[in-house]
Amino acid sequence: MTDELDDPTALTDLLERLADSQVVMFGEASHGTSEYYRRRSWLSSQLLREHDFDFVAVEGDWTDCYEVNRYVKGLADDVPEARDALSAFERWPTWLWANWEVLEFVDWLAAHNEGRRRGEMAGFYGLDVYSLFESMQALIDHLEGVDPDAAIEARDAYHCFEPSGDDARAYARAIRFAPESCEDEVVEALSRLVEDGGGDGNGNENDPDYGDDHPDERFSAEQNALVAKNAEQYYRAMVGGHTDSWNVRDRHMTDTLVRLLSHHGGDAQGIVWAHNTHVGDARATDMQRHTIGQLARERSDVGDVSLVGFGSHRGSVVAAEAWDAPMERMPVPPARRGSYEDVFHRAGDGDRVLVSDELGANGPLTEERGHRAIGVIYDPDREGGNYVPTVLPERYDAFVYLEETSALHPLELHADRDGVPELYPWGF
Repeated sequence: MTDELDDPTALTDLLERLADSQVVMFGEASHGTSEYYRRRSWLSSQLLREHDFDFVAVEGDWTDCYEVNRYVKGLADDVPEARDALSAFERWPTWLWANWEVLEFVDWLAAHNEGRRRGEMAGFYGLDVYSLFESMQALIDHLEGVDPDAAIEARDAYHCFEPSGDDARAYARAIRFAPESCEDEVVEALSRLVEDGGGDGNGNENDPDYGDDHPDERFSAEQNALVAKNAEQYYRAMVGGHTDSWNVRDRHMTDTLVRLLSHHGGDAQGIVWAHNTHVGDARATDMQRHTIGQLARERSDVGDVSLVGFGSHRGSVVAAEAWDAPMERMPVPPARRGSYEDVFHRAGDGDRVLVSDELGANGPLTEERGHRAIGVIYDPDREGGNYVPTVLPERYDAFVYLEETSALHPLELHADRDGVPELYPWGF
């Protein structure tokens, strides 16, 4: 049923189960835990190297992650090192991706791509929808180089947003009091880009008139237009409440994943990194919203989807007390009595992997229990609200339990390697 996790090879059986999936999603119980990043990095590296997976797509902005993609594929002469690529992550919370754990993986991915043909290089992309103004500017910058007239039209279409400056949340607040949105303008810009380029919206290499040196460049331009469209919808949905905007966001991430699979060819295989609350199947929880894990499972144009959750009993984490507040290294207290994390701890077996289809129909692990989820905002003294009622084997295909975990190593807090442990091969 389970395997002890003493070293990376202990996860070999799990890898064999995942290898034939079209999409493998690796979760995390927090955005600030080193071991979650390191173990999914190792698992991902094996899928990329041994099973020819095509890309990693993460819960990050398209524009920022695309700078990493350019680096790992050798498209960026102006980005000589992984750290330079990660400096693109300026939106709070920067520690999600600008950290030493991700830097180690990005360096590995760049080395993995060396000597490979263009179509065989593994990519690194962002699934998220926050980058409204960044994506608009990136699209205009691209068009100025390939179609100046289209760039002028796109700039004109985006003038609608000027009263909000570069603040997407200010745009959302403005809609609350004067509900005149810029939806028509961004839809028009996206439609014109696809029509003028003669493409099909999937960044295919036979799109005329753009003549990019790399197919990712055309795809990225279209994706930035799509992000602008859906980001406008996301910030507009914020007026209606958290569930509305959450569903817009996860539908966008799922659509982006499907576009990436199409972009990489009919037999493409992709890896997703995101929080458990996005990766896990929401139908196995009390969450009144969709997740990318659930949506991908439900789509007919996506093949086998494997969902892998992560969690731990205690340790430390990087988080903040409030939105836009400074990051802190915080304690993670022992899990609440009766939660899944507590059950694993009291079983006394240490770090384990639970494979869902090996469980029987009844038993303590098939009952609904609390499952801890720590966000970027966290208060260790108020643990009660951090547990999602969950039927674990229905939420994930596999679950990696770690007895004790430690805080992530953000580049902002650790300017050099002093005090940062050796993370290759990702810290086992």
